[in-house]
Amino acid sequence: MHACLNVIEIVRLVACELVASRGRASAVGLACCCKSFEDPVLDALWATQDGLLPLLRSFPEDVWKEGGCTVSAPTKSIFFALPNNSGRKAFKRPPTKTEWDRLRKYARRMREFKKFGPPEFPPVEVLSVIQLCTINEPLFPNLKSLFLWGLEGSYIPYIPLFLSSRTTSIFLSLSGSDPLTAVVVSMVTTLSTLCPDLQEISLYSGLPEDPAVIAAVSGLLLDTNQNTLRKLAMDSPLTKEAGEVIYKLPNLCDLSVVIERETSLPPALLPNLTDLTISCDNEGDWPQLFHGATLGKLKSVTFHPQSEQIGDFLEAFERAALPSYIQNTLSKFSLSASFPWNPNYSSFLPFTQMEDLEIEFSCDGGCSSKVDDDIIINLSQAMPKLESLRLGDDPCRQYTTGVTAKGLMALAHYCRWLIYLRIHFQVASLTTPPATSEITPYAEPPPSWTNCGPLDLIVGDTPVPEGPVLVLALTLLRIFPRITVIYHDNKEWEKVDDAIYDSGQIVGCSSE
Repeated sequence: MHACLNVIEIVRLVACELVASRGRASAVGLACCCKSFEDPVLDALWATQDGLLPLLRSFPEDVWKEGGCTVSAPTKSIFFALPNNSGRKAFKRPPTKTEWDRLRKYARRMREFKKFGPPEFPPVEVLSVIQLCTINEPLFPNLKSLFLWGLEGSYIPYIPLFLSSRTTSIFLSLSGSDPLTAVVVSMVTTLSTLCPDLQEISLYSGLPEDPAVIAAVSGLLLDTNQNTLRKLAMDSPLTKEAGEVIYKLPNLCDLSVVIERETSLPPALLPNLTDLTISCDNEGDWPQLFHGATLGKLKSVTFHPQSEQIGDFLEAFERAALPSYIQNTLSKFSLSASFPWNPNYSSFLPFTQMEDLEIEFSCDGGCSSKVDDDIIINLSQAMPKLESLRLGDDPCRQYTTGVTAKGLMALAHYCRWLIYLRIHFQVASLTTPPATSEITPYAEPPPSWTNCGPLDLIVGDTPVPEGPVLVLALTLLRIFPRITVIYHDNKEWEKVDDAIYDSGQIVGCSSE
């Protein structure tokens, strides 16, 4: 064996590269042939798992009860029934010490555990047996990150089963009917004890709206090492005491909070914060965070207003944000409202570094989009770095309102890096090809032009007016030469999409 393979760092690098490049069979073969590669290959193979099935397959076939948990003879793979199947059952017999030791051999190598939803998740009876056998040692003693999405209430008591003192990142999202408050409170209060060095805490949807839960979530924040926290996302209001702490965490980079109506907020002194998400009942409460704030690195702001009385939200954001000078750093703004609205987009003209602008609201009861050529021209001139522009909901059948070819041409001219576009536009204005002189030609692209991806256009339910489809397709291509995909909700656009693809193929062949 070459002398360099005596260096464990090199061996681990080779093992990780083999596994990452989907060369798992080669990695396993190498581990079987060379003892030096066994542990590094196993560590790489087991580092990230998307469920418990691979681990439970280490048990022999006769462990499982017939019916609930079956084993496929050719692959010896365990398949659990779905939640609506009454055949979910526990072990046929308890695993022996030797069988547990085999499972732990793999479990201790896991660094990241992810699970999305209930399919193929083992029955709680299986977890209860595993829990009894992990009293003296965590199931995953070296786990760094736990990600559980769409977890049903019956599984909440078993969440601590997956945690250890080395866990630094927790993401939990609950689903289904409201879980018992006492169960959620018990689980939340154990997190800081089991994981004393947490860096990321995300408790998303599904938390019961109860004062006991608010107290437990706030207590978790107060008990966690505040100097280590990097990400904090709480789908729950906080107590006043926790609220005074959360906006002064020195190393926090990502924050998602719920602000209740008439809540007194201190200024945000978060010098390392880059991402801020706010869910609020009243548009008049959140601006307090920005008055006298320290937000020198803020790049992304997301709002989820819950009240229909949204009013002049964008103007309020402009007034609150400009004194904090975040217009020099902010590159992403997102607001999602579930009701019709008529925002004043001119409030965003000072934010010249914007790359992703999304303001979403409903068209129910009639199109509420008031975007016109003047708005688009002003935005595109002020924000030449735009990569994604999404205003309003998916375009609807009210195609008589919206941007015309003139506004689209200005957008294409000023925003060279645009790769995602969703706005209401008048398709009829594109069926008569504009004169070549009306389309501003592209100047020499900047050096990073080659890194730009294709443009995706969202047209939703916008109808295609009568007329030659090819004319519409060619006009779109003349305005947006990089357009490749049109996302639509009606079949009228399929012919346009096909014509754009065929035209692109012809242009590609002629250039060759």
